[in-house]
Amino acid sequence: MESPAAQPAGAPLIDDPDIFKFKQVLDNFPDGVYFADLERRITYWNRAAEEISGYRAEEAIGKHCADKLLEHVDASGCLLCTGPCPLSQTLADGRPHRAEGYLHHKSGHRVPLEIRVFPIRDKNGEIVGAVEIFNDNSRQKALRERAKELAKWAYLDPASQLGNRRYLEKELARQLELFSKSGLPFGIMLADLDELKRINDTYGHAAGDAALAMVGRTLSGCLRASDVLGRWGGDEFLAILPAINKENLAIATEKFRALVAVSSLPVGSSQIAVTISVGAALVAPGDTQESLLKRADEYLYASKQSGRNRVSLP
Repeated sequence: MESPAAQPAGAPLIDDPDIFKFKQVLDNFPDGVYFADLERRITYWNRAAEEISGYRAEEAIGKHCADKLLEHVDASGCLLCTGPCPLSQTLADGRPHRAEGYLHHKSGHRVPLEIRVFPIRDKNGEIVGAVEIFNDNSRQKALRERAKELAKWAYLDPASQLGNRRYLEKELARQLELFSKSGLPFGIMLADLDELKRINDTYGHAAGDAALAMVGRTLSGCLRASDVLGRWGGDEFLAILPAINKENLAIATEKFRALVAVSSLPVGSSQIAVTISVGAALVAPGDTQESLLKRADEYLYASKQSGRNRVSLP
């Protein structure tokens, strides 16, 4: 029998012509699709699944979904495979299930997903597996368009493909003006990549640059449409979060921290753990850019002093 690695992209292991007579459609389906048997072993992996996850079909087929592959987590960074896994739920009760989560991309960053799972039944109605359909809901298309616009106006940081400091200062000034006129609150988040020097010294500066890019991509996937994220300088990122209160600022910044903490950067045969320390602040009457950033920087320093990989805010 042909081994999974020798089969072409998208080739199934389940030998059922009824299931795979629409294989050509599935291979060109815009959403990621994979099939799993009762042991949660992957038996089919379409081309969109390759594009969204970074893993080729030959790398996925024959593995279990929890075998250091997708490693779905929820917004708090908890593994779905050890908790409310929609695939396991469908295999157990035979009903469709839906969830939102974040997969672990082959290049290391986290990709936000909408996940839908449906049972696969044989001709006798017995459950023989499940199909998971997932799509990238991280606004990547919008982000690519924004990158083009930023580059046009010299606002793009080429390393992270995010807005640069000049762009962030412009957006921060706009939010402060809006606050002074309408009282619409906003918050900011300063995130610093922990121990970047150690990564540079151990693995080289190319790995350090890749770690910054990975963190930028992961943080981008956490944003609302109205949020702004950019590289403030060095190993720091700044997010501007309009129309937010203290409670939601705490939730958002902890989400940022947790999702970076469960990401990792592949370098050769190693997986480098990467974390961020975060300081956040809400705008207050009379604030200038300097005073608001100073408060966020003070809370960032508190996170660093408290052991890193944590959030500090008022």
